[in-house]
Amino acid sequence: MVICYLNPQNLRTRKMEKLSKIGRYQFLAEPFHCDFTNHLFMGHLGNHMLNAADFHSNERGYGMNYLNTINKTWVLSRLTIEMYDMPKAYEKFYVETWVDSVMKYFTSRNFKVVNEEGHVYGYGKSIWAMIDMDTRQPTDIFAVREGQINEYIETSYECPIEKFSRVKVTGEKELLRSINTYYNDVDVNGHINSVKYIEHLLDLWDLDWYRTHFIKRFEIAYVAEAHHGDQLNFYREHREKERENDFNFKITKTTNDNAEVETCRCRVLFSSIL
Repeated sequence: MVICYLNPQNLRTRKMEKLSKIGRYQFLAEPFHCDFTNHLFMGHLGNHMLNAADFHSNERGYGMNYLNTINKTWVLSRLTIEMYDMPKAYEKFYVETWVDSVMKYFTSRNFKVVNEEGHVYGYGKSIWAMIDMDTRQPTDIFAVREGQINEYIETSYECPIEKFSRVKVTGEKELLRSINTYYNDVDVNGHINSVKYIEHLLDLWDLDWYRTHFIKRFEIAYVAEAHHGDQLNFYREHREKERENDFNFKITKTTNDNAEVETCRCRVLFSSIL
């Protein structure tokens, strides 16, 4: 048996130590998470970003592990991902993440996707709300652990992509597809998983399209929660008529009483593969 004696002074020092503002987490592009071109699916990249956000916030004391003990949780409000290229199968890569601003009910968090050699695949921006798990209403972020999140705001680390754009869908939209929701669509909060919208939406194009197009930018703004059993309806229109590779989407849910309610809006910008 080995007995370790800890100096009380060292314990006090450890308690005073603060983690860095920027978290860095390693992931592997598993082959079963990659598409037919051998590159990571956008949906799985989104999952890795959300996992990195979860790791980062839990380590710093304001994550889900603590929030659930006080009946609160984080919900994703907006997410933008802009990529130059994607990790290939079996490649190791890192997701760096940091909080760059905090308001009473919302916080913004950035992402950087990079490999061990420093190659940058792309960036992400997100907006999160803290809500009460019973009322589903926003709650004061600064009231949690005396505003501890303020100690981890990082404003100087670069995230050089455009801010969230306005996604406007007019009467010219067309209904492309309606799908039912099932067990695999539901997350720990009891509603349709944020990333599932990305996966379902990107299935609207066939393989021939993806042979000649790369997802340059993806934006999603969540409006209302959808739940198991809701039908999701995907409406599309061109963002600008002269830009054939830039699309706006409106996703609605049809509930059991046949009411149609908007759940989120998206933008997908493709670049052509030469």
